[in-house]
Amino acid sequence: MAVPKKRTGHSAQGHRRSNWKATKPETTKCPNCGETKLAHTVCTACGYYKGKAVSIKSPDYVETVVEKKKPAKKAAPKAKKAEKAEKVEEVAEEVKAEETLEAEEAKAEVVDEEKVIEEKEAE
Repeated sequence: MAVPKKRTGHSAQGHRRSNWKATKPETTKCPNCGETKLAHTVCTACGYYKGKAVSIKSPDYVETVVEKKKPAKKAAPKAKKAEKAEKVEEVAEEVKAEETLEAEEAKAEVVDEEKVIEEKEAE
């Protein structure tokens, strides 16, 4: 880290800080009410900016609600996901139906085998 070899004198320090000062903010008069306000800001007294009522303070203020439209690109993947989900459900139902059929067939075979065994024992 840089370390100065000698102290900075008062004069050099003053010369360096000569341009380090605060500036006054730009103020203008409001064209609507004539109140002094900061430039490029809403008037704190009447609520107007560039001749339009933009604040609740102004009597002419009307709140507008703008609905944002969603792009079609975002809606399409959701529809595709829904279609995929429906297909998955259909396939799952088919698999369940096949499993139940196989289970019923297996039960029927067991019952048939039991009947054959009972017939052989009866003879």
